[in-house]
Amino acid sequence: MNGESKPTPAPPSSVHASVKLPSGLAALRDLSENDIDAVVHYWFTSGDEFLDFMGVDRERLGTMTDTSRRFLRAIRTGDPNQNTFALAITLNGELVGYTLLNRYSPEKNYSHWHIMVPALRASGISTALYPHRIKAYFDLVPIERLIHQTRTRNLAVNRVLDKYVPVSETRYVEQPDGVARPGEFHLRYVFRKDIPKLFVRATELRGARAIPT
Repeated sequence: MNGESKPTPAPPSSVHASVKLPSGLAALRDLSENDIDAVVHYWFTSGDEFLDFMGVDRERLGTMTDTSRRFLRAIRTGDPNQNTFALAITLNGELVGYTLLNRYSPEKNYSHWHIMVPALRASGISTALYPHRIKAYFDLVPIERLIHQTRTRNLAVNRVLDKYVPVSETRYVEQPDGVARPGEFHLRYVFRKDIPKLFVRATELRGARAIPT
């Protein structure tokens, strides 16, 4: 002993699920403070064309500082009453995206997810993690219904959801959740009782991919 105190290492973030893919191990874990800079970088370097396609309201998005503070507040505390929390999406241990849950009541809760690495947006990560992501929401906080609110023109996101949850209605939404501008949205609803069916569907999708064409 040299008398110097050594820092106590931070506990590892909780991993909530992992799925083996051809590209490696995709996982969901708690977002950490170390992830915030990458999330902010995603939002402020993706370019106007991308943000316009996503329908992002720049005023609601705010500044880099606003965004950093927003995601710091979304780091999961373990409090079942936390209104917003985020989980990191990783591939082989590297941060590649995140998912966010905004809570307002047992029946009114909105899910968002973003794959931040463009080359991985069609790699199957979102599809493979979908049932695990939904289960994590319902396991971690006392909600009864989840709402997917997706722009009709975002075909890639809607293709992922089409595999699991049908569109319940399509309409103009004046005040969308998150940082979105008003527009035309598909609305889909997921209930706690639906979770087992999502995993059955995931097994079907894996089987379909295994059948030679």
